[in-house]
Amino acid sequence: MHCRCLFLLICTLLMHVATAQNQPILPLYDGPAPNSRPSKVREVVEKQPSGSIRVSNVTEPTFTVFRPAQPNGTAIIICPGGGYARLAMDHEGYDVARRLNDWGITAFVLKYRLPNAESQLDKATAPLLDAQQALRLVRQRSREYGLNPARIGFMGFSAGGHLAATAGTAHRMVPGNPAGTFSAPSAVPDFLVLLYPVISFSDSLAHLGSRTNLLGEHPTVAQIRLYSADEQVTTQTPPVFLVHAQDDEVVKVQNSLRFYEACLHHRVPAEMHLYPKGGHGFGMHNATTQDVWMDRLHNWLTAGGWLR
Repeated sequence: MHCRCLFLLICTLLMHVATAQNQPILPLYDGPAPNSRPSKVREVVEKQPSGSIRVSNVTEPTFTVFRPAQPNGTAIIICPGGGYARLAMDHEGYDVARRLNDWGITAFVLKYRLPNAESQLDKATAPLLDAQQALRLVRQRSREYGLNPARIGFMGFSAGGHLAATAGTAHRMVPGNPAGTFSAPSAVPDFLVLLYPVISFSDSLAHLGSRTNLLGEHPTVAQIRLYSADEQVTTQTPPVFLVHAQDDEVVKVQNSLRFYEACLHHRVPAEMHLYPKGGHGFGMHNATTQDVWMDRLHNWLTAGGWLR
């Protein structure tokens, strides 16, 4: 019986890999990723009781390309969540990419490096470096994919939302140099879509697992502020679409409220949808309501000129 269960698990994992590999999987870097060092860390793929797949110990970042039959020029880079400890590649990645393809959007599911002091020189900056590199690559190859380089956004779920929000506010940040200025326009997205995102690393609002995984057990006050995306919003921050559930006990809804308020203060266009129930990690489908937030997103993208 044990052998049969093991066989079924192996088959499921192989089917998952095959499904992902039906789409091109591209490395982010030509050689070793920056801010990395040799280690014995190896990527782990695990099947959850729900049947979904989680990936951890990522050392070689990639993105999986989902191209629609008729691209409309807009692209979205998707950052799955998982508390900076793992990546929920299915319901916060591949499934969403296929839905975006139905709208003519070219989607890129980012498998970014997760913070790891054994394989990285500075674990706090590795995910952001990967997100910025993914955006540069998509812009560089925009003609190949039939894209408008000024219509490329980030979508992030939970801790992936923190990464997306950080990338969207990083025009004032140089990884490893909080006093510096990050000004490369090629690495700033044109819009942000944030689903139940980790935003604030303050003691009262932080998802402590995400904060600890990224910054360690005892982050400095400067680190907490630098990686609290609501404190990094400026007039340069791109338009934002937010979704959260009031009863989220993993990432407090005040994270989205703080980011929305920061956008209001800096006159950044923002739209927010809050649900009384839904908890955390519902992906595209909040089972507690007949309302479909993806329909709201479609409307927002259309109004913003990203769906044409």
